[in-house]
Amino acid sequence: MWQETKHGLYKQFNFEDFKQAWQFMVKVAELAEEYQHHPRWENEWNVVQIWLITHEGDHKITDKDRQLADAIDKILTPNTTINPKEHPFPDKVKVFADGGSRGNPGPSASGFVILDKEDNVLVDKGVYLGVTTNNQAEYTALKLALEECLKNQVHEVEVYMDSLLVINQVRGIFKVKNRDLWPLHDSVKQLSQKFNHINFSHVPREFNKLADAAVNRALDEQLLLK
Repeated sequence: MWQETKHGLYKQFNFEDFKQAWQFMVKVAELAEEYQHHPRWENEWNVVQIWLITHEGDHKITDKDRQLADAIDKILTPNTTINPKEHPFPDKVKVFADGGSRGNPGPSASGFVILDKEDNVLVDKGVYLGVTTNNQAEYTALKLALEECLKNQVHEVEVYMDSLLVINQVRGIFKVKNRDLWPLHDSVKQLSQKFNHINFSHVPREFNKLADAAVNRALDEQLLLK
């Protein structure tokens, strides 16, 4: 379902692999030329995110955007998106988690993406938190992701985050000096003990785009409602 956000009419499409994602983008490009209305989009592995907004319409969502959105939906077939029944949660997954605060403290959200070993997206979720700090949002994203993994009976997890603070604290390299982070840190440590194997790795921000997109999507959707 397309969602009205601050940045336009938005939808995320998940595919079996990059080849299918690329074929989809080629078809969307042909539609864009036909409609003379060009979207903003992002592609990461097997995921394509699209935003539609009418620039000459004072950057607002118009019927022109909705018509193109309907046309894009019609080029999809049942085989182009992941069927959850065909992709049950495996024993081992990769988790990308992120958090953000517009103000620090300010309106905040957590986002996480869970992928299988072939980089199929199993879960892509953003959660609005209210007013918190950036570090609290980062920790909450990790906590929510681990809870989702346990709910789906995952046994091994590789966690990737661009927050060096969170990664080094959960690995025991840094001490947790901020008292506000103690409960979240304790929850993450307790959840971590329930897996057969878990590893925490720091990655540059450019490798955490999917989780970052989930954060901003949750923030934009909430702020649009106000």
